[in-house]
Amino acid sequence: MVSAPDDRARIADRLEADGIDLVRFLWVDHNSITRGKAVSRHALASRMESGIGLARTRQASALSDLGVPVAGFDAVGEVRLVPDPASYVRLPHAPGSAAMLCDLRTPEGEPWEACPRTFLKQALAAAAGFDVVAAFEPEFTLCAGPPTPGRLGLFDDSLCFDNEGFDAANTYAVRLVRALRGEGLDVETYHPEFAHGQHELTLRHAPAVRAADQYVWQRAITRGLARDMGLWATFAPVPHPGLRGNGNHAHLSLWSPAAQDGEAVNLFADAADPLGLSGLARHFIGGLLDHLPGLTALTCASANSYRRLQPGMWAGAFGAWGPDNREAAIRIPSRLSGDEAGSTNIEVKICDSTANPYLALGALIHAGLDGIRRRLDPGEPLREDPNALSDDALRRRGVTPLPRSLEEAVEALERDDFLMSALGPVRGALYTAIKRADIRDAKDMGSAAEHHTHAVRY
Repeated sequence: MVSAPDDRARIADRLEADGIDLVRFLWVDHNSITRGKAVSRHALASRMESGIGLARTRQASALSDLGVPVAGFDAVGEVRLVPDPASYVRLPHAPGSAAMLCDLRTPEGEPWEACPRTFLKQALAAAAGFDVVAAFEPEFTLCAGPPTPGRLGLFDDSLCFDNEGFDAANTYAVRLVRALRGEGLDVETYHPEFAHGQHELTLRHAPAVRAADQYVWQRAITRGLARDMGLWATFAPVPHPGLRGNGNHAHLSLWSPAAQDGEAVNLFADAADPLGLSGLARHFIGGLLDHLPGLTALTCASANSYRRLQPGMWAGAFGAWGPDNREAAIRIPSRLSGDEAGSTNIEVKICDSTANPYLALGALIHAGLDGIRRRLDPGEPLREDPNALSDDALRRRGVTPLPRSLEEAVEALERDDFLMSALGPVRGALYTAIKRADIRDAKDMGSAAEHHTHAVRY
């Protein structure tokens, strides 16, 4: 797919109005690093049609930025960065620059089998008949400046939800909210979180691709604006020893396509159910639970993730589901008064910002749809704090042990034939090879360097 003439004309008008000289063509790699190339304003129209060339091997980069040895990803071969005009944003922290998110396509214009954004679109195609609505809920750590090895200078030492924390970060937070809103990103909530320097800002839910795009822009603008103000924002799961982890919980619901009268229906909602959940929602949860160990490799995608994914961290370290159970991997949030049906959704807590949002969301959709197809029963919800239960009691309640390291998670993914089939042979081989390289590198660099590397990368 190439951009239509009216898209190119609309973007040209935006460039003129926004005073833009450079437009970045961005994509998110398998380690959730946002990368790209830029074109000048005067070359944009032709490049929106042709895309920008990119060596295939760049999508085989490990966190070290070195390529992994996978067949078909070497010095030969190219793909194209083809921008989505609907994703255009002006970068408020980078005057004169704008950006669009891209699909990776073959030189012939076909979808490329190693494109994460295409993977999410394929999952949505598999969900034909359902509209998938989603949102991400990222936490980040705000620092007084760039981290150095062994040191992370936290911006504040306020308590969780502390009004002093609001005051300390007010100038930055208000500027961030205005910047996001100026780019059409609808901010819903903001607050200081549990750890010193930790903050959370959430955007309103949206159709799945738009939700993943919004998260990419939120992270980019959050970090860019912090840098512009002499601060540093990191979304790393655990950027320094002793800190409570930064999650990026994913929220999902399935809706009927809007009818002629414009009214869509949340198919996860059932007012007659004690938890407000439909049978469809329960089957979806059953699919998530069935594939949870393998999913973890895609949602908690770094060695650093497993410093967060621990009991007692409210990170969802127990393979269970339950109403407002913040230690369960799948939480059913309380519905909002006045919008009970519309606010019914499933929260997947085992997700952080080292996960590529397109891969993570696409895999969650595939797993949930598998549960619907197989009519899987998730069993009884866990209404107790799993930390207070013995191992035997957890087993009796069907709580699934989750991987305790990236290595265990990758092994679980490779054993999950359904998820590997959904990823496809090229992406499946590529992703697991990249993660195994990251595992080796993390072991070689040691704890201090691992924390620092993730604090800088994310």
